[in-house]
Amino acid sequence: MASIFGHAFTAYALGKGFSKEITTWKFWILGIACSILPDADVISFAFGIPYESFWGHRGFSHSLVFALLFGFLVTLLFYNKKLMTKTGMLLVLYFTICTASHGILDAMTSGGLGIAFFSPFDDTRYFFPWRPIQVSPIGASKFFSIWGIKVLLSELIWIGIPAGIYILAIKYVKKRKIQSKTQS
Repeated sequence: MASIFGHAFTAYALGKGFSKEITTWKFWILGIACSILPDADVISFAFGIPYESFWGHRGFSHSLVFALLFGFLVTLLFYNKKLMTKTGMLLVLYFTICTASHGILDAMTSGGLGIAFFSPFDDTRYFFPWRPIQVSPIGASKFFSIWGIKVLLSELIWIGIPAGIYILAIKYVKKRKIQSKTQS
């Protein structure tokens, strides 16, 4: 898996495309939570659930179906009055993409058994052909080691730089929109 830092920064970058009216503290916290939550499935190890099972690590909670359901649920619970509006649909989309980004990043890591993107319809685990992100260790004690430093450096290159470029591009586009409106 990518680290919580890589997942959180991805959600932050994705949220920069939204207007200031939508991007409240609640928006940011929920987006980051959506990007991290799929790894709550590591609790399955404590219950003896095998890694490769439906409920195992990188199983259903990393799927696209789960991302859509969770994006809808988060919007329903925290933005229920806006749910059936254009803003509500944008929020569902954002929370869905934040949740789905977790599996996408994990499929780009150097370890694990792959991601069950199409669960519950197909529990086959997939990786992307290109896997440049160092897999993060499970557990905080292992993260604070040389392995953890390698993970953070890998994420700086493969998540931080592209996300930073995206943020700068969004900022530039928004600035150009404002300039064109003031010149009209």
